[in-house]
Amino acid sequence: EAVTEGSWSSLPVPLNPGVLRALRELRFHQMTPVQSATIPLFMSNKDVAAEAVTGSGKTLAFVIPILEILLRREEKLKKMQVGAIIITPTRELAVQIDEVLSHFTKHFPMFSQILLIGGRNPMEDVEKFKEHGGNIIVATPGRLEDLFRRKADGLDLASCVKALDVLVLDEADRLLDMGFEASLNAILEFLPKQRRTGLFSATQTQEVENLVRAGLRNPVRISVKEKGMAASNTQKTPTRLENYYMICKADEKFNQLVHFLRQHKQEKHLVFFSTCACVEYYGKALESLIKQVKIMSIHGKMKHKRNKIFTAFRKLPG
Repeated sequence: EAVTEGSWSSLPVPLNPGVLRALRELRFHQMTPVQSATIPLFMSNKDVAAEAVTGSGKTLAFVIPILEILLRREEKLKKMQVGAIIITPTRELAVQIDEVLSHFTKHFPMFSQILLIGGRNPMEDVEKFKEHGGNIIVATPGRLEDLFRRKADGLDLASCVKALDVLVLDEADRLLDMGFEASLNAILEFLPKQRRTGLFSATQTQEVENLVRAGLRNPVRISVKEKGMAASNTQKTPTRLENYYMICKADEKFNQLVHFLRQHKQEKHLVFFSTCACVEYYGKALESLIKQVKIMSIHGKMKHKRNKIFTAFRKLPG
């Protein structure tokens, strides 16, 4: 289906004034193709499996329908009832989605939202849920599965999700790449079959296809390609993103990196290494080689510091 950008008012079902207000505040004046393709289908009670590149506006493509569906419920959600669940592969992504969602829910104080991610004490999450509720959950799979098994701690999450309207699996290809298939299957067992499900991924692999068959009922498939790209093209980044690269000998790579970072001290950088040990080693090396610059190291084996470091990095200017 050929889909173009369009104004929010061009949607077949008008959006709630609070949703439109949040969009104005965030300065999103036009829909991206993935939004104009997905939102009307989701809002007309279809399951969707959308393939779209990272940075194409997928978060709003599911945040808006979630709010619109929950606002249209005949029976209003009680504090302990979960109306929507968004599952995403990493804590960092979950934090960002939770943040975007909060820009909208501040206009709808009747909805409570809760972020459930690793790196914190699960009992804190249990207490937080019992105290504030969680009409919309943003979670990583491991922590969500864990909370489903905490009935003995006074949280019966399985009964809280009986009223679930929407499940979203974001970055589904990465959820599977990162080995969350068993957790996802366990979570799906707890959820009611009568729900809307949205599955978003940058690539359509066989594993994603299997997940579509397991979790979605007769889904509408959406594939949003960049303009001018052949249908067979495997481009996974938005055309607005500019990539530059430099070819150098392997033994010169680190020197070139140090040189580059010294020239760009005022900017923010993310530098990726292939292992946790490399992150530790080169993090220390960069600290001693580049003065007056804050170097932060973050990797998967940092169980409890990761969330703190990521938040601190996002707050840095640049």
